[in-house]
Amino acid sequence: MNRRVLLVGLLVLLPLIAVLYFNLGHDPKAIETPMVGRQAPTFRLQPLRGGDPVDLANFAGTPVVLNFWASWCVPCAQEHPYMVAAAHAWQGKVQFLGVVYEDEAENARQYLQMRGGAPYPSLLDPADTTAIAYGIYGVPETFFIDRSGKIVDKVVGPLNDFELRKRLTRLTGMTGAG
Repeated sequence: MNRRVLLVGLLVLLPLIAVLYFNLGHDPKAIETPMVGRQAPTFRLQPLRGGDPVDLANFAGTPVVLNFWASWCVPCAQEHPYMVAAAHAWQGKVQFLGVVYEDEAENARQYLQMRGGAPYPSLLDPADTTAIAYGIYGVPETFFIDRSGKIVDKVVGPLNDFELRKRLTRLTGMTGAG
């Protein structure tokens, strides 16, 4: 009887151990997407605060962090302070851009005002054409675009300080914003 229990236990446990072992180095927030490795879709969007439209092409030669967010998104509020801090720390080295996803402009303005704003443009995507081009299906979603305009990483869900710094270091080849 004990051998049978041991055998059944091993038959259940060994596949679980194998799954865990083969996924140890896999980042659960890094989503495999056909967008990684491709040129970032271009866009020209109106800033939330007004002014001239922002064109992604204007940042050629500069790494870009493109963050899709919404005022109704609780995880977006969790990552917002990290995005703001990173944008300040990496200013002049990386361009941060926010894209408001399926939200009202006034709600997004109030959201930013309540959280002290953001040191980078937040852009309106009223017809969701940019979100569709990037394959967005929820927020937050963040794309890391290298100097050549190629998407090198995508994260679904909120980024924390460590994850964001790690990806910025990889994106720029620099060990810190310093």
